[in-house]
Amino acid sequence: MTIESTPEERDAADAVYADLLARIGEAAPQPRLDATRRAVELLGDPHRAAPVIHLTGTNGKTSTSRMIESILRAQGLRTGLLTSPHLARFTERVRIDGAPIADEAVARIWDEITPIIELVDAELVARGEAPLTFFEALTVLAFAAFADAPVDVVVLEVGMGGEWDSTNVADGQVAVVTPIAIDHQERLGRTVEEIARTKSGIVKPGAEVVTAFQPPEALQVLSDAAERTGATLAVEGGAFAVLDSRVAVGGQLVSIRGLAGEYRDLALPLYGRHQAENAAVAVAAVEAFLGREVRLADEVLEVGFAEVTSPGRLQLVSTEPTVLVDAAHNPHGAAALVQSLEEYFDFDELVIVLGVLADKDVEGIVQALEPTGATFVVTASESDRAIPADRLAARVAAVIAPERVTVAERLDDALDEARDWAGRGERRGVLVTGSITLVADVLAIAEDREWSGR
Repeated sequence: MTIESTPEERDAADAVYADLLARIGEAAPQPRLDATRRAVELLGDPHRAAPVIHLTGTNGKTSTSRMIESILRAQGLRTGLLTSPHLARFTERVRIDGAPIADEAVARIWDEITPIIELVDAELVARGEAPLTFFEALTVLAFAAFADAPVDVVVLEVGMGGEWDSTNVADGQVAVVTPIAIDHQERLGRTVEEIARTKSGIVKPGAEVVTAFQPPEALQVLSDAAERTGATLAVEGGAFAVLDSRVAVGGQLVSIRGLAGEYRDLALPLYGRHQAENAAVAVAAVEAFLGREVRLADEVLEVGFAEVTSPGRLQLVSTEPTVLVDAAHNPHGAAALVQSLEEYFDFDELVIVLGVLADKDVEGIVQALEPTGATFVVTASESDRAIPADRLAARVAAVIAPERVTVAERLDDALDEARDWAGRGERRGVLVTGSITLVADVLAIAEDREWSGR
């Protein structure tokens, strides 16, 4: 349940966000742990106040994190959850017992930790380093909030990579790895093997490691990391698996073989086979956390899955006409999106409103989306990292037939064009995808305009 804030509390929380935004942004993370470690040590080690389930991977991290948290809450545990990025307000990232952290709490805790943050900033600058970044400071804030709550367990999603990500000051009792693919090459490596090596840095001595299906080279890296640290490795398709996934109203029915037993015909209110696989990973992660021999009660999973949401992931935001948003921002995610569209929606024609950030594989994303046969309305989000619409359109037109591409400099114009087209035919749909920032902007527009079906 979200606690209502006073205008003054909301303003105070917004001021915290402004302080964070004044720091080095998330697009330029610092490959270091010592800065975050120094801050949490000075605060009395809040990152050790509760056991941690730590997640990394390229796609599916947030959805899987939210499923794990929901199952743990249904189990009766008080939870802390850190995910990124956010869609509307940054308080979405830090959740206590399923709800975004209260504005009052975030402002109060930030005031309490600011002297330590400033001290660490000064120490870093004195030795010629950058002060704490946005994400490093946010991580410290989250740990302090979880200790303040307090919570029984923390579900922690990395910001980027794993080995040097600021969340990695915590030692995960369970390390969860969602599918690894090419993304953030300039930071994590140019090959799947290199990226997997960076992500495997969250595997700590004696941990339980739960991994989704992986390319062979990534799985080998994870196996090596588990052997080196004495961790126990559970791999999807072997130790656990999706037994069945069937389309159902509002999502799907899934059957899962977990580490400790089978769970049949569970209602999952999310679309896509990839979400069924995320659910299997989530179940195995919770079993590993509670004890491999502990079968979860069916009612725990029924409640846990029933309450799970994954905003911005194949989310229906309008029914007249049908408008879907999905935050796929790399080829692997776009391919999973196309498969889900084919399984769950019956469009005769589709228009894609596309906006992509500058550091992403535009051509790979478009190639993955091309089998839909859609026309593209190319635009840009409000992010300063967004590729300008005209430049993006030229790159899209180099992959598919140019006559399938139009340009709308303004997102609201792109949406008007796409929705008008979809509303003039039977079984037409609109898909907005390419970046989380684009999806966030569309959700804000949909809420402001009170689109039907929300």
